Amino acid sequence: MKLYFAPGACSLVPHIIIKATNQDVELVKVSKYKTPDGGDFFQINPKGSVPALQLDDGSVLTEGPIIVQYLADRAGEVSLMPAAGSMARYRVMEWQNYITSELHKGFSPMFNPAADEATKAYHHATLLKKFAWVDQQLAGKTWLTGETFTAADAYLFVVSGWARYVNMDTQQFANLSAFLQRAAAMPAVQAAMKEEGLLG
Repeated sequence: MKLYFAPGACSLVPHIIIKATNQDVELVKVSKYKTPDGGDFFQINPKGSVPALQLDDGSVLTEGPIIVQYLADRAGEVSLMPAAGSMARYRVMEWQNYITSELHKGFSPMFNPAADEATKAYHHATLLKKFAWVDQQLAGKTWLTGETFTAADAYLFVVSGWARYVNMDTQQFANLSAFLQRAAAMPAVQAAMKEEGLLG
């Protein structure tokens, strides 16, 4: 298999899952829609976005939350993605959906050079309110769904990390800050970030 990624992007989430499950996956860095050999990434994923996971049969799976479910299921790792049909799985999926629709997409205008300052200010304020809610949900818990690190936690870690690039202060949220410190210390997170050149 091949994981097409861009350093620090949402593709870091399946990279973390790959490390956590010790799966043999080739990493292919995408830069400006080009692969290292000069290939057109749109030929791999017509959507143009990472992550994209090319399977052994040549087919391509896209959309980060789905890719991490596939990787965890393939490895039989029910701590990262609980068993199908269980309420624990639906809770993880519930968080994945919230992060992708409310947090992940909320950052898009912040990184868009065409967005005006008023638009960015609006999304900045909206994201802070949503992070405040997430902070409340983390009260008294180690991870989003309890005491076990899941694929949703990897997703929250990656997306929350983007705040520093848009001058967003999430340090005001004590529970979220503690969560991010715990996640950053996990071996799979450390290994993936090192491979992407995100650690010194």
